[in-house]
Amino acid sequence: MKYSLSLISILLIICAGTGLYAQNDLPMIGQPAPSFELKSVDGNKYSLAQLKGKLVMIHFSTTWCPFCNAEAPNLDTLYQSYKDKGVQVLVIDVKESKDLVSQSFKRFNFSFPVLLDEDGKVATAYAPAGVLPDLARDEVVLASNLIIDREGKIRFYSLLNTTSFDAKLVSARKKLDELLSKQ
Repeated sequence: MKYSLSLISILLIICAGTGLYAQNDLPMIGQPAPSFELKSVDGNKYSLAQLKGKLVMIHFSTTWCPFCNAEAPNLDTLYQSYKDKGVQVLVIDVKESKDLVSQSFKRFNFSFPVLLDEDGKVATAYAPAGVLPDLARDEVVLASNLIIDREGKIRFYSLLNTTSFDAKLVSARKKLDELLSKQ
């Protein structure tokens, strides 16, 4: 699905105001992560249930999202740093075709799965209530990062905030280090 430039502009303007939500204030922190089963661009099925026992970092993305594309190389670097410590990174692409996603993300040469949420239902399930009410629920999570602990609870959630955008994933790395130290 293609989005117009005006929608992207509106999204960026609205997102600039989301800095009001601190990590502990987001309603999903500490809650069980919504379950899902999605296919990857290479056709394999992945579910949150099969990853139980690992720390899972999820990045919600689209090919047209400049913030997602800025984070992409850092996601793979993060994965390389943490994969031997029981951390799985996943990109969940929202409402785009397999062909488009495969072609677009080929340039990043991800070493972790890119999953397809073609109808946006998984993205909608991860959209916190009351945040950015003017957007479609499946758009709220774009460029967000989540960390789900070994028991399946959300422990980190960074909604896009253009005023403190963290392309290098410094905050996510700190949270991973904290969770790993509690083993």
